[in-house]
Amino acid sequence: MDSLLLDPHAAKAEEATLGALLRCCLRELGAAGGRAWSAGPYLLLRLGGTLVRVRARGGIALRAAGPAERLVDGSWAPLTSAALAGLVHEDLRAGGGAGNAEFAEQVEASREAVARILAARDPASAPADPWLASEQALVTGHPFHPSPKARSGRDWERYAPEVHARFPLRLLGVRADLVAEEGDTSGLDGAALGAGALGGAALGAAVPAGYVPLPAHPWQVDLLAADLAAPLADGRLLDLGPTSGSVVPTSSVRTVYDPATGTCLKFSLDVRITNCVRKNAWYELSGAVELTRRLGPVFDRLARRFPGTRWLPEPGYRSAALGTRLLEGLGVIVRTGPWEVCGPGVTPVLAAALAAPGGDGVPEAVRARRAADPTGWWRAYVERVARPVLDAFFRHGVVLEAHLQNVLVGTDPGGLPAEAVFRDMEGAKLVAGRHDLGGLPRRVAEGLAYEPGRAWNRVAYCLMVNTLAETAATVAETAGGDEDRLLRELWAVARDVLARYAEEHAPGPAAPLARVLAGEPLPAKANLGVRWARAADRHAGYVLVDNPFRGV
Repeated sequence: MDSLLLDPHAAKAEEATLGALLRCCLRELGAAGGRAWSAGPYLLLRLGGTLVRVRARGGIALRAAGPAERLVDGSWAPLTSAALAGLVHEDLRAGGGAGNAEFAEQVEASREAVARILAARDPASAPADPWLASEQALVTGHPFHPSPKARSGRDWERYAPEVHARFPLRLLGVRADLVAEEGDTSGLDGAALGAGALGGAALGAAVPAGYVPLPAHPWQVDLLAADLAAPLADGRLLDLGPTSGSVVPTSSVRTVYDPATGTCLKFSLDVRITNCVRKNAWYELSGAVELTRRLGPVFDRLARRFPGTRWLPEPGYRSAALGTRLLEGLGVIVRTGPWEVCGPGVTPVLAAALAAPGGDGVPEAVRARRAADPTGWWRAYVERVARPVLDAFFRHGVVLEAHLQNVLVGTDPGGLPAEAVFRDMEGAKLVAGRHDLGGLPRRVAEGLAYEPGRAWNRVAYCLMVNTLAETAATVAETAGGDEDRLLRELWAVARDVLARYAEEHAPGPAAPLARVLAGEPLPAKANLGVRWARAADRHAGYVLVDNPFRGV
């Protein structure tokens, strides 16, 4: 670790990695297990038989206000991410619990990835498009994940949004009788997919008769090389080479934006990013199209009730019917681009960039307005983001997975939130029992629905604990002055907005919201637990955390 003192990128990566892992420990192993407590300006945590402490701010966002330390032979010594990962291992193995030899390696890999990103990141190469700049600003990743930037696979930097990557897609031809698709797939036949500025005529010339164009992520083509060999050899697939235009990866890595067409494309990537291998399962391909069909009328009503509500439909997908492995591996979902749905003069900004400390990727007008009028800016933010999410749940039985990477905030020329744009049909769900899913394939129907309790936990976590808590902490941190006092004021404003919603809009008694406003503890996703268990992200549980509305 001495080298961290000499390399500023490594030092910043270590600080970010230690902070994320410590926040996970405080939330999941400390607060949930009764082993974390306050002592003066410090939060203390007993972990693996060792006492750890840190000054914290930001409420339940748990932002560090000083170095983390551990007690060694009666004296406080600096804590490192490697040492903390070791304490986690000791703690979770205590009492005969199952071990996880990969865990420390994943924490280290995430730290090294952040350092490599910082070393490769050139501000001069940032996109001129302000929305794309915000998508590519998430250098340190999820603040409550033990290994937020750990990625399997090689050559990931060539495709990494954080280093401002741009690259051509790989154009495949699928024999027409083997095309698998649903919905409107015209977004796959646009300019960057081989035709460049010449449009559809050139594309038609590039794809031989009897074949249909299928854009593919070049990283995925490399990952699937062994599986693709036979269909490429016998002509079921054609490799038509790189496209003439380039796409830009967004924050999820596997979803890219095509500036030539204004369309987003969501690919499969057989790469583990944070918790999951990012693959479009066959039932998710169909589910995206089905949800888009069902949610169109819902968003029309939400937009009438809450002007400024927008969404990014996913009207179609295309793949190749060459067995499940390639059907899923080559599946690409068409998604509407944000510039197509935002109003005139409105600039979409990724909510995760707005919540990240430092302000990277946030337009100057937004930063200036937020600093000058933090409570006014925050009220507009909560009104635009929270009310449609709650109404979708209570009135329509729809779960919008409104975490920070699934929400874009449309800001007006003065930097004030004017619109909220919701995206990603993989995360959106229907509340079981409130929708007729008869007639759908069983696995598709299962993938579209949450039981009511699970549905509310997802809404409450994504909206309250992830999006509002992280954004409030950043607003208070960047405004100057008494940070704790302002944070309390921000939560009082949020409570007022949500209470007014409950009075004016909630259909009947919205009991879960009433309990939240009364101060009931909130559910927080247990990312450390699911990563330790090496389980799929859908199996992640929740722990209860303090409710910022209590006492305001």
